[in-house]
Amino acid sequence: MSHDEELMARAVVVASRARLVAPPNPWVGALVVENGTVVAEGATQAPGHSHAEVEALALAGERARGATLVVTLEPCDHVGRTGACTEAILAAGVARVVVGIVDPDEKVAGRGIAHLRDAGLEVSVGVGAVLVTEQLAPYLWHRRTGRPYVVAKVAATLDGVTAMADGTSQWITGEAARADAHELRAQSQAIIVGATTVRLDDPRLTARVNDRVLEPLRVVLGEAPPRARVRPCLEYTGDLGDLLDDLGARGVLQVLVEGGAAVTSSFIEAGLVNRLAWYVAPAVAGARGTRAALTNLSTPTIGALRRGRVVGVRRIGEDVRLDVEV
Repeated sequence: MSHDEELMARAVVVASRARLVAPPNPWVGALVVENGTVVAEGATQAPGHSHAEVEALALAGERARGATLVVTLEPCDHVGRTGACTEAILAAGVARVVVGIVDPDEKVAGRGIAHLRDAGLEVSVGVGAVLVTEQLAPYLWHRRTGRPYVVAKVAATLDGVTAMADGTSQWITGEAARADAHELRAQSQAIIVGATTVRLDDPRLTARVNDRVLEPLRVVLGEAPPRARVRPCLEYTGDLGDLLDDLGARGVLQVLVEGGAAVTSSFIEAGLVNRLAWYVAPAVAGARGTRAALTNLSTPTIGALRRGRVVGVRRIGEDVRLDVEV
């Protein structure tokens, strides 16, 4: 791994600090590097506040002059709720910029890189691109399609059961896995469940992370009972693709589908799921009378089997989380 790649990996870690606060903007990390040493780092702030580059440059002060700026995403070159990052870079006197990936947003799309090069700066692009692309997958998907990145979350036994014969389902996985699922909720700007789940479980669908309670947009497919704890919520009936178009227009970068089984099956059947976050408990339940995670999904032949790609496996407490791109 080159020194630039090592620096980009560190910038990715810095960017992760902005994951819960930056949307609908991308969560970006930036480093100011002087003679090979990191002298300042910054992450994107909440919408309307500083981008990562500006944060890092402000902390570096005069040490930014003649230094290298490492940034996970192409600097913006337009004025929105904040000024153009390219102008801040030029004003700081940076000599070289290392960029992870080009920003596909139509307001940027290579213009930031071109502006910096036209001003005489050395710009390297594509350093650590695989890491950055993985980290920014929801943002990149949204900018390219107009729809949010869809994560379907399932918590099941080893044999894929999500509810027992008497209908009980709390709790299949342990406390550590449930805490991790709250982190997944916090990373999503909207959560989708079916009306049946609301009636049976009466969930709040909030995200509790680090003693904070976050409230993503709650979407109920169907009608929620008047006193359901999920309220206020968006109640929806209609085409799932149209729903995703609407959520994307609202600035939702990632949506979490939490079920139940019919809802998750419907999203998979329609080809609308980008990733499965599948929590597996070391337990078995059997098929008789129990409810399977994807009970409404059918596959006619082995040739029609829906295959994905495992992109992550983690042990969380006594459970395991599998991340699968589908």
